Amino acid sequence: MKDVDVRVYFIMGSFNAAYGEPLEVLEQALRGGITCFQLREKGPNALQGDEKLAFAKSCQQLCQAFGVPFIVNDDVELACRIDADGVHVGQDDLSAAEVRRQIGEDKLLGVSVHSIEEATAALAAGADYIGMGPVYQTGSKPDAKPVAGTSRISEVAALFPELPIVGIGGITAANLDSVIKSGADGVSIISAIAGAGNPEKTARSIVKAVQYIGVNL
Repeated sequence: MKDVDVRVYFIMGSFNAAYGEPLEVLEQALRGGITCFQLREKGPNALQGDEKLAFAKSCQQLCQAFGVPFIVNDDVELACRIDADGVHVGQDDLSAAEVRRQIGEDKLLGVSVHSIEEATAALAAGADYIGMGPVYQTGSKPDAKPVAGTSRISEVAALFPELPIVGIGGITAANLDSVIKSGADGVSIISAIAGAGNPEKTARSIVKAVQYIGVNL
């Protein structure tokens, strides 16, 4: 299992930016201190082909400039083509074990899970971290599972204390405390940053909140 800083894990596609250009939003988020970025370019409004490739490369270059890991959601072929830092998959995507086989041992592998059984399987497949949720109601993913709260995070954290857990789903600076206190190592953010009028300021406030709670646990 490789070390990865998932404290403030920003997820965005080209269509998530509410104000301004998506690359500007990502740069502001990076300036605000996000510790990991996942490109989630999927759905009816997603870029395709050469446009997706060009956008992914631009996001990757920004992340490299700030020393932040660049993760690709689901698209293993794209991740391998541009030498991304890793891949994140859900339960309905290519199996985690097959993704690990394709990307090799040196790349990061993240897996979305919703139960102890799925977390156990992800760890066995070579996951470096898992995402759990949705913690709160979210509008970012129309296919999101029912709200799960933080109880399953606590259960998995107790069973696998060495496995980094990222809470996801409707998380903001105002409600992330219970996620971290439940045992999560970090929080995944989509709308709270991508939809903010000032993404840098919002990202910085989330970073500070996570750090404060971590210090005072």
